Amino acid sequence: MNRNSIFIKALLVCSLLCASSLPAIAQSDYPNKPVKIIVPFPPGGTTDLMARISAEQLTKILKQAFVIENIGGGGGVIGAERAAGAQPDGYTLVMTGVGQNAVAHGLDPNLKYDSLKDFAHITLIDLGPNVLVVNPDRPFKTLKDVIDYARKNPGKLDYGYTYASSGHMAMELMRQATATCVDMKNKTNCNPLPIVGIPYRGGGPLMNAILANEIPMIFINQDAALPFVAAGKLRPIAVSSLQRNALYPNVPTVAESGYPGFQALSWAGISAPKGTPKPILDKLEAAMIQSLQTPEVKQRIESVGFVIPTLGSTAYVNFLKSELELWTSLIKKSGIKPE
Repeated sequence: MNRNSIFIKALLVCSLLCASSLPAIAQSDYPNKPVKIIVPFPPGGTTDLMARISAEQLTKILKQAFVIENIGGGGGVIGAERAAGAQPDGYTLVMTGVGQNAVAHGLDPNLKYDSLKDFAHITLIDLGPNVLVVNPDRPFKTLKDVIDYARKNPGKLDYGYTYASSGHMAMELMRQATATCVDMKNKTNCNPLPIVGIPYRGGGPLMNAILANEIPMIFINQDAALPFVAAGKLRPIAVSSLQRNALYPNVPTVAESGYPGFQALSWAGISAPKGTPKPILDKLEAAMIQSLQTPEVKQRIESVGFVIPTLGSTAYVNFLKSELELWTSLIKKSGIKPE
């Protein structure tokens, strides 16, 4: 073998070894360019706020810009689809949540992504209840008042909702939880609470309707209700978490109002497309846990009535499984159809 052949072979071996080490090098210095976080809703909502808090902290910790891209539409489904099909290199992340990653699977059996299989879930960020609020001109002071009136006047009590929202699901769960059954012990031959849903396209019109006393009651995220409750424009009568909320300390839970185990939460987390390298996911998970444990971030999240859940990928995946089971089962049982 001549010197030229030996030299060429050596170059080939070197190039192969160098090429195989490139992904590891790229992962070790991640992130070396800006990272995009897809928010599958328009700017200004709760998910957008949590994304911006996360982006700010990740930028500080990982010394690279994390930027928000809002892709609204389809109740979060369009943005989630975009993220599921993105390059799994760590430079596209997505805000995941109850609507697009749990409720959507019950409403659309042909959804173009699988929330368990098509994403690598990094951590939950926040959990919060919905609050059952009534217009203060209505006579209802407790959940029992609402249920008693509805049972005595079937079909005459309305509620408002935005389709597929956590508030919509909370109200439907309450209708099922307060059902009257021929066999109450075994919960068979049951009739859900006979109240009538009035749909509204968006939280703004929904809120305007209850403030104007067009509808008597709604379930809505606790942060959205808070300024109106503080101003005396809405009366809170129950929260949908298992424990009372710190911002509504005098408002009982649905569970303690006679329906043990009742829970309907609004939540958000951060995820990446399936196939994102584990070293990158581990770095993002560690950075998110670090940020969510800082007093500054805890205060910002808790100041609007959310709580910081158990953190990390494993806890998030287990929680998502339970939410998928809850909402797909409820939607099937209730007969809610896609719009």
